[in-house]
Amino acid sequence: MSGVLIRPHLDSDGKGLAIEHLQDIAPILEWNKEARRDEQHGDWGRHVARIPNVIYVRWLNEEHARGNTALRLFTPEFDQIVQKKLNDPDWAYLRTDRPALQAGWKADCP
Repeated sequence: MSGVLIRPHLDSDGKGLAIEHLQDIAPILEWNKEARRDEQHGDWGRHVARIPNVIYVRWLNEEHARGNTALRLFTPEFDQIVQKKLNDPDWAYLRTDRPALQAGWKADCP
């Protein structure tokens, strides 16, 4: 994962291990904001989103916490989860297409 800092942490008992993923997502979010200004003609090959790696890890961890432990990144099942997230107004700031092209999300994102 490019641009991601991975930090392992031992639990206080010395038995458990937690992995922390850190990434500066500001340049990606700025790129998304600029990309929303560009006109995209047609649906085929339309760029929909640029998602930071740490967000992918977060979504994967959320699914694992729900018990979906067989889920793997970039599988058709994971792609469906990503699409559902991108249709949610809370994740609209990851989108690169314009609000007129996608119903269900708001344009006033960070």
